[in-house]
Amino acid sequence: MIIDGNYFNINFNKKYGQNFITDKNLLAAICADAGVTKEDTVIEIGAGAGTLTSALAEKAGRVIAYEIDENLAPVLSVTLAGKENVSVIYEDFMKNSTPLPERFKVVANLPYYVTTPIVMRLLEGNERPSSVTVMVQKEVAERLVALPGSGEYGAITASLNLVADAKITRVVGRQNFLPPPNVDSAVVRIDIQDKGFKEEDILRARKLIRAAFNMRRKTLSNALAGALGGKEAAARAIEKAGFSPSVRGETLSAEDYIALSKAASLP
Repeated sequence: MIIDGNYFNINFNKKYGQNFITDKNLLAAICADAGVTKEDTVIEIGAGAGTLTSALAEKAGRVIAYEIDENLAPVLSVTLAGKENVSVIYEDFMKNSTPLPERFKVVANLPYYVTTPIVMRLLEGNERPSSVTVMVQKEVAERLVALPGSGEYGAITASLNLVADAKITRVVGRQNFLPPPNVDSAVVRIDIQDKGFKEEDILRARKLIRAAFNMRRKTLSNALAGALGGKEAAARAIEKAGFSPSVRGETLSAEDYIALSKAASLP
């Protein structure tokens, strides 16, 4: 693999879903999609060979990059040489216990296998970024921006919409990666927004969203029976919230789940 004229003999680790980007135009485009400026502290999850890290360092005030594979340390020492505003933490971001900065953006080329857990941690944690711009599998990107009632709409979509808005900024073909994955990708920008919901209402709504999508094929009253103390109690809450008795969870918006949680009088 050649990066900035340097050849690296990298043993790509399938365990970590390593697919690196070397196209400088694409790297610059991702930074632009994220709106990175010198005022920003950026957290990158999965530094890889450091190509995106280096591009971010040119635009951001500070970059904190997490990399789980310590075997990439020799590569990163070369690709990030002279980048004084970059610090690399060789740790699994999902197991990180170090407090995150007060204000930060996340920009990352995420390994496909950890996309959903990472996105949900960033949206549901107490330390929320101002925005999350990530390269993900195209199918996942379509799920993140899906509308209620569509086939792609799921629990992650509804939960995301409680606290954020998402849009696909570009589709990226598999040929842009080394090694090429088996699917195309897309860049998604998620902007954290205050939707006017109270934090306790958001927590209650998430509980109902998880229950509803765990039993997606059932009517909502059946799906929520366990969470609301029985089918009859669930049916009463659905009626009180103004929904049809036959409504299904995948047709409800984030706002609808907030209304339903209030109607159910969840603790």
